[in-house]
Amino acid sequence: MTPNDPQFLYMILVLPTLFGLTLVGEGLNKVLKNETAGWLSLIFGTLFIFVVVFSYLFFSSFLGQSTK
Repeated sequence: MTPNDPQFLYMILVLPTLFGLTLVGEGLNKVLKNETAGWLSLIFGTLFIFVVVFSYLFFSSFLGQSTK
């Protein structure tokens, strides 16, 4: 599997990012309703998106080196 394969992008990037965006959206909804638990969802959603981006960069560079 190479980083340019659609399956790789779908597994590593798209699905987890949608989950992170769902957490961020839920957090924003709760914050706008003045619920304190919304900040926790916002923080976890943002961290999750950063982890997805970091793992994509890590795996794309790792798989790019192993195929050479």
